[in-house]
Amino acid sequence: MKRMLTSTLTTAITAAGLSMMPVQSAMADKIALVVSTLNNPFFVSLQQGAKDKAEELGHELIVLDSGDDAARELSNVEDALSRGVDLLLINPTDSDAVVSSVRTANGRNVPVVTLDRSANGGRVAAHVASDNVAGGELAGNFIAEKLAGKGEIVQLEGVAGASATRDRGEGFMKAIDGQSGLSLVATQPANFNRTQGLNVMENLLQAHPGVNAVFAQNDEMALGAQRALQAAGKDILLVGFDGTDEGIKAVQAGKMDATVAQQPTLIGSLGVDTADKLLKGEDVEKTISVPLKLITE
Repeated sequence: MKRMLTSTLTTAITAAGLSMMPVQSAMADKIALVVSTLNNPFFVSLQQGAKDKAEELGHELIVLDSGDDAARELSNVEDALSRGVDLLLINPTDSDAVVSSVRTANGRNVPVVTLDRSANGGRVAAHVASDNVAGGELAGNFIAEKLAGKGEIVQLEGVAGASATRDRGEGFMKAIDGQSGLSLVATQPANFNRTQGLNVMENLLQAHPGVNAVFAQNDEMALGAQRALQAAGKDILLVGFDGTDEGIKAVQAGKMDATVAQQPTLIGSLGVDTADKLLKGEDVEKTISVPLKLITE
């Protein structure tokens, strides 16, 4: 019926001496990806996975960088909504602060999918992430085994308030809490940042010269810590998290002992795939887990 009406309309307009522009059969859906920061290889890979999948599925993808700033994150979400996006993918800077952004999208009836880090409020259609608790436990068990259940450990934490920080720390503590010979002598934020990882590790070595192992909640902090350990002439157990290219190369070169490898490209890709299904009215799982594994030399 649509084809017949279009044909009749075209004939009528042509007969009237007018021209008609061809009409596209369907408009591409517009998806926004608001990412916590692009000053981190992990999130650059996540962005690339999202871009590739959006191109494959024929969606327009707008990427906005929040620079690890919750206020800028909300501004980015408002900007995306003003552009008429059909769905919001968001990798939160902070699981509490992002609630305002989620609720702003909810108020416009724009579905929200969180990536890597969760939101502590608002209506979220789906969450795509690795099991960070399990990953932290994997790291803790590896350290406990390598130290034979005895030694001093320090932990470098990520951004305070981020679900990844909370969950990785929870899993790590679950692994070492039952080990009477292991002692967590310090746990301090370095905000998932390499330079801060270096500076915090230098200070921790001054305060705890007898430390036997370091767990950094991401590879960027681990790589910073590695520089501090090298400068201090310390050869101690060092475990990171994320499995970035540089992190894995450091493990292969013997500069790090292990990293818990996530798949950021797959997280981004699955995020867009989930968005595609939601936009088509299909049901999706509330939590979509991305596999991880321990990478050792």
